[in-house]
Amino acid sequence: MGTLVRPGPAATAAGAASPISIASSSAQAAAGGGRAWSSRRRVSVAAFRSPSPQVLATRWRRRRDTAVRSDAVAGGAAAAAAGDSTQALSDLQVASRVRGVCFYLVTAVAAIFLFVAMVVFHPLVLLFDRYRRRAQHYIAKIWATLTISMFYKLEVEGMENLPPNSSPAVYVANHQSFLDIYTLLTLGRCFKFISKTSIFMFPIIGWAMYLLGVIPLRRMDSRSQLDCLKQCVHLVGKGASVFFFPEGTRSRDGKLGVFKRGAFSVATKTGAPVIPITLIGTGKLMPSGMEGILNSGSVKVIIHQPIQGNNAETLCSKARNVIADTLLLHGYGVH
Repeated sequence: MGTLVRPGPAATAAGAASPISIASSSAQAAAGGGRAWSSRRRVSVAAFRSPSPQVLATRWRRRRDTAVRSDAVAGGAAAAAAGDSTQALSDLQVASRVRGVCFYLVTAVAAIFLFVAMVVFHPLVLLFDRYRRRAQHYIAKIWATLTISMFYKLEVEGMENLPPNSSPAVYVANHQSFLDIYTLLTLGRCFKFISKTSIFMFPIIGWAMYLLGVIPLRRMDSRSQLDCLKQCVHLVGKGASVFFFPEGTRSRDGKLGVFKRGAFSVATKTGAPVIPITLIGTGKLMPSGMEGILNSGSVKVIIHQPIQGNNAETLCSKARNVIADTLLLHGYGVH
C-alpha cells in the first residue's frame, strides 16, 4: 500500500502565492496609489492658490530694497563721474591761466629788448624807408615768432600767394582773437594795421605800434574813419601795404561776421590787389573776451589768391565768400 504524504511549509512557500497574500498586496497598492493621487492634487491646488498678504508684503519690501540699492549705486557712480569731470575741467582752466600768464611774461620781456632796437633804428627808417618801414617790421616779426613759438604750433598754407614787400596790397582776414596780430606778424610782410587809439597808450606795445606806422582809429567817430581811409589810400600810393579786419571787431561766437566795405574801397581807388587770409584756431586758443587765458592747440593760416576789381561791393563779396567757404570747410560757422 502506498503512503500518503502531506506537503510541508516549504512546499507551500515555494509554490504559488495564496489568495490571501495577493489580496493583501492589492489592497496596499491601491492604498499607496490613493495617497500619491491625493498628494499630487494637493500640490496642484497649492500652485494655483493666491499668496497670503504677509507673503506679498515681504516680497514687495525685498524688491523695494533691491531697487533702492541699485539707485544708490547708480547715483554714486554718476556723482563720481561728475566729480572727475569737474576736477579735470578745473585742472584745464588752471593750466590755461598759467599758460596765459607765461605768454604775457614772455611777450613783455621780448618786447622790452626789441623795442630798444626799434628806437635805435627809427631815425634811419624815417630817412630811408618812411612808408614801408621794413626794418621795424622785421624786428616785429622776430618778436611775434619768439612769443608764439613757445605756446602754439603755427602752420601757414599758400605763402606763394603773398606778393613781395615791394608790391603794395590790401590784406583782409577774419578776426577771432588777440592772437591774430601775433600770428600775422610772422608772415614778414610790411602791412600797416588799423588799431583803436586806446591801444597806443599801452607802454612798450603801444609805442612799438607807433614806430611800426600802425594807423589809429576812433571807432565811433565818422571823421576818424574817413581820415583813416584817406591815410590808407596815401600809404598804398606810396608803395606800402595795409591790413584790414573787415568785420570791424573780434567775433564773439567764432562765426564770421558781416564785412564792411572800407578796405575794398581803398583797393578800388588805388588799383591794389586784395589778399584774403583765413585764420583758423586763434579763437579757440584765446577766445574774445577771455584774454587772460591761453589754451593749448595749433593755428593755421591760409593765404588765398589775390582778387582784383574796380567795384568795392564785388570785391567785398568775393573776399568774404573765399574766407567763409574755408571756415565752413574746417567746421566753423558763418553769420
